[in-house]
Amino acid sequence: MRIVIAEDAALLREGLVGILERAGHQVVAAVADADALLVYTANQRPDVVVTDIRMPPTHTDEGLRAAVAIRARYPDIAIVLLSAYVAEAYVTDLLASTTGGGIGYLLKDRVSHVREFLDNLDRVTAGGTVVDPDVVRHLVTRRRNDGPLATLTPREREVLALMAEGYTNPTIAEHLVVSEAAVRKHVGNIFAKLDLDPDSDRRVSAVLTYLRGAS
Repeated sequence: MRIVIAEDAALLREGLVGILERAGHQVVAAVADADALLVYTANQRPDVVVTDIRMPPTHTDEGLRAAVAIRARYPDIAIVLLSAYVAEAYVTDLLASTTGGGIGYLLKDRVSHVREFLDNLDRVTAGGTVVDPDVVRHLVTRRRNDGPLATLTPREREVLALMAEGYTNPTIAEHLVVSEAAVRKHVGNIFAKLDLDPDSDRRVSAVLTYLRGAS
C-alpha cells in the first residue's frame, strides 16, 4: 500500500519508514508537520495516512485536525493516529468520523511490536476500526457502570472490548475459546441492548457507545 507518514520526531519517523518499507509498503512521503501532511496527501492520494496527534508548531492537536480535514476531503483514505499517551478526548472524535476508510488510534509504544503494528495497519486499511487495547483498558476503568452498558453481561462486555480493539468475530471466538456462532449471538445481543440504529454501522456505534461510557 502507499503511505504518507507525519511525525515530528525524526528517529520515530525514520523507524516507521523502515518498518513499513521492509514489510513491502511504499512510503510516498515522510514529513514533520501537519501542513506538509496535508500537501503531500493532496498530491499523492495515499491509501493510508499515519500521523502523530501532536505536531508543530503548538504540539497540541495539529495532527488530529489534519486527519479530520483529510477524512472530510478524501473519505476513502485510511487514517492511523499515533499518541504518546492516552488522550480520551480524541478517541470519540476519531471514531465519530468513521464514514469512509478505516480508522485507527494507537499508542506509539505499539510501533515497537512490529508484527502487531502491521496487523493493525492492515485492519485499518481494509476499512476496520482499531483502538489500542491500552486505550480501551484505560477508558473502561474510568467508565461509569450505569446506562445501557449496565445491561450487558460480563461476557458481552468482553466481546465488546475485543470489538473495540478491532477484532473480527472469528478472532474474538479464538480469544474467548468459544464458537463463532456464540460470538455472533453475543454481538446481536449487544446491538439489541444498546438500541442501535439498524441503518447505521452498528459495530462502530457499539464501540463508540462503549468507549464513551454511560452518559
